[in-house]
Amino acid sequence: MTTFYSTELSDRSYPDSDGKPMSDNTEQYRWIVIIKENLEILFANDPNVFIAGDLLWYPVRSKLAPSVAPDVMVVFGRPKGKRGSYKQWQEENIPPQVVFEILSSSNDAEEMERKLEFYDTYGVEEYYLYNPDNFQLDGWQRQNGHLAKIWQLNNWISPRLGIRFDTSGGELTIYRPDGERFLTSVELAQRVEQEQQRAEQAELLLEQERQRAEQMAAYLRSLGVDPDNLPSN
Repeated sequence: MTTFYSTELSDRSYPDSDGKPMSDNTEQYRWIVIIKENLEILFANDPNVFIAGDLLWYPVRSKLAPSVAPDVMVVFGRPKGKRGSYKQWQEENIPPQVVFEILSSSNDAEEMERKLEFYDTYGVEEYYLYNPDNFQLDGWQRQNGHLAKIWQLNNWISPRLGIRFDTSGGELTIYRPDGERFLTSVELAQRVEQEQQRAEQAELLLEQERQRAEQMAAYLRSLGVDPDNLPSN
C-alpha cells in the first residue's frame, strides 16, 4: 500500500492528531464505522478514491489556517494509502468532495456552524450531518460556489457517491447504488458466513450427485453394460 506520510516530519505546525477522541459514545462510533467501512467496500476496486475516518485535513499550507477532522471524508482523484493527516497541498490540491459528521452531545451549535463554514470555504461538494439520537439527517450541496441546504433528504441520492438515504423509518438507512443496504460489521460477518455455508452446501450436493453417478456406473458394469457407451437420447 502506498504511503503518503508528510516529509515535513520536523514541522510541528501540522500534527497528525488534534488530541480529541474519535467519538464520544458508542452510537456515534457505530455510525462512523458503518459509513466509513461501507464506503470502503463500495469503492474497493477504484484505486483513486481515498476514504478516511477522523483524519485531520489541512486545506492550505499556513500556520494560521484552521484544520478539521471530519468523521468520514471521501476524496475522488487521490490514491488509497496510509496517511497521518490529509495535507491538501501534497494531494494535488484536491479537497475532500464528500464529508460526514455524526453528532454527539459534546457538539454544540457554534462548533457545527464553524465546521459548515470550513467545508463551505474549502471546497466540499456534499456535507451530511446525522444525529443518531433523534434520527435527524441534514445535508448541504455545493451550488453556485457555496454549500446550500438540501431540504428533502428522504430518498436523496448523493451525486458523488450514488448512495441513497432513507429517513422514512426513523433511524437512517443508507443504500448502495445496487440497492444493498449499508451493513454493520456484525451483519457483514454474518453475510460472509451465510455465503460460506451456501457454498459448502452446494459443494456437498455436487459430491452427492457424483457419488450417485459412480454407483450407477458400477451397477451398469456389473450387468455387463459399459456406461461410457450408452446411446444418447
